[in-house]
Amino acid sequence: MDLSQRKEQFSNAYIRAVASVAGFSLAKPDVDEDSVDFIIAQRGGGGTIRSPRVEVQLKCTGRDILNNGTLHFPLKMKNYDDLRMEDILVPRILVVFCVPENLMDWLDHTEEALLLHYCAYWASLRGMAPTSNSANVTIEIPQANVFNAAALSGIMGRIGMGGLP
Repeated sequence: MDLSQRKEQFSNAYIRAVASVAGFSLAKPDVDEDSVDFIIAQRGGGGTIRSPRVEVQLKCTGRDILNNGTLHFPLKMKNYDDLRMEDILVPRILVVFCVPENLMDWLDHTEEALLLHYCAYWASLRGMAPTSNSANVTIEIPQANVFNAAALSGIMGRIGMGGLP
């Protein structure tokens, strides 16, 4: 596999681990036409909306893109436009998984622990303004928006109450 494919597979493993720990099911569409790599779903739920779902566009980068507490990620215009739409039934989020530059630093394991180095951050782009950019737009994600089991549970809880991620 080339480096891009390795990043994709490694980030897929990360999102599967997070969804599993949070207790949600995960589906991967056969074709990514709509900037949706994964669908995360909750069975039942305790909110006003039964079986809430969120669609995820997943990206992985090895670049150092954190600056002053904010992640700066260049997102392709197609993805930006797909993720900022407001007239969709299932809310969408962007998840950006950051990995070390050196491939051999991505993973450590012992008999006691499996460590996936660095982490992912999430943002909802819903309702963001159109842009005249032609290739990409830099998305700013607060470093506090770590995508982990607790954050995913919060996202699903808000959606389950009829809100946004």
